Amino acid sequence: MPSFPPPGSVTVCEVNRDLITAETLSDDRAKDTYGKLLGLVFSPVPFQLEQLLSPPSDNDAEQDGRTDGDGVQRKGLLAILQRLVNESFRRLFRPNDVHLLPEVDVQGVSWHQNKHIIAFISGPSQVILRDYEDSGKDPIMLANEYQRDVRVLEWRPNGGRMLSVGCKGGICIWAASYPGNAASVRSGAASFVGSLSRGTGIRYILADFLRSEDNEHISALTWSPDGRYLASASYESSSFTVWDVAQGVGTPIRRGLGGISMLKWSPTGDYFFASKFDGTFYLWETNTWASEQWSSTSGFVKGATWDPDGRMILLAFSKSSSLGSVHFASKPPSLDAHLLPVDLPEIMSLTGSLGIEKIAWDNSGERLAVSFKDGDEVYRGLIAIYDTRRTPLISTSLIGFIRGPGDNPKPMAFSFHGRFKQGPLLSVCWSSGFCCTYPLLFRSHTLP
Repeated sequence: MPSFPPPGSVTVCEVNRDLITAETLSDDRAKDTYGKLLGLVFSPVPFQLEQLLSPPSDNDAEQDGRTDGDGVQRKGLLAILQRLVNESFRRLFRPNDVHLLPEVDVQGVSWHQNKHIIAFISGPSQVILRDYEDSGKDPIMLANEYQRDVRVLEWRPNGGRMLSVGCKGGICIWAASYPGNAASVRSGAASFVGSLSRGTGIRYILADFLRSEDNEHISALTWSPDGRYLASASYESSSFTVWDVAQGVGTPIRRGLGGISMLKWSPTGDYFFASKFDGTFYLWETNTWASEQWSSTSGFVKGATWDPDGRMILLAFSKSSSLGSVHFASKPPSLDAHLLPVDLPEIMSLTGSLGIEKIAWDNSGERLAVSFKDGDEVYRGLIAIYDTRRTPLISTSLIGFIRGPGDNPKPMAFSFHGRFKQGPLLSVCWSSGFCCTYPLLFRSHTLP
């Protein structure tokens, strides 16, 4: 039987398909269960809950520039011409994309690839960092006048301690600065240098600000696996941009009409995924940047996560209670692929849910986390944890459910650590104002 957390309890961790709970939120139970095995405890990080991911209002657009009758900002001759070209397509999702944005699984939590450092959105213009390798230090808060209305963040792979934060008008690039080893700043980006993070220990400076075209609001980010390139997109635009971060130069890649909702680079760098609010999505191969367009009858893509080998991508759709997996039939740069269903029958039969909300897949491919809409009162706000197998098709087995702390907690964002050696490590930002981390331990990893 799947593990079910009793009402009023809080989940601590998994031990061999059993999700351990405690009566209260504290480190004591964690020390007794997984602390001795891992040598550290992932204490919850509190934050002041505000309206983190609310869509910007029409008044915000009016403050930034002239708006048309739909509240959509238009600037310059090019924008006017673009509006005329798009006039016959006005029944597509623009300008309503902004209202769908909170439904998309934006990256609100990110683990450093090689360190035990977590970053998460903690307010409309704030990001919190917690370094679990330096237990004596307080969390660090990143804030700056350039960092307004934060939507998404992601650590740079193979690039030291560098964090990208998508916000209104562009991307903030934060970098760690040590005594005697100051963070490097791109030439020409010195106008905002000197804004330090608030906290103790290592300091972070705003090393660069990559300005988006027409002051667009960055709502999707993804790094190439080698950390050289950063792709960004906005629900306000039909193109995405690939940045050479060292040079501060962005190359727009234009395709289609309607706002882009999500971007995901594959772990091997061979493929690139982009989805739109109109239910279409693209798979690109990055050798020549050729692409194939796909259409969905199950709504738009709400969540997407690659498997560790980069040969399939798991998708959640806005009008479906099951997932879809796109499998590549041959090696890159081939775009020959098939979309297959991945059933999660318990989402409806057990929980009474109306559909899937967010998904995250562990880098080992063995644990899948799923949140769902509404559902029966006893299941509402929980996260379902599945054991997954790829042989080669994906099969799932429900392990149980995770319950967060506080009154009626709901998962706002969650993500797995990419390279935690002892097994899957899931972190969740709860609506009750805590970012909690759950080690999922089983025999093929840490346990004897």
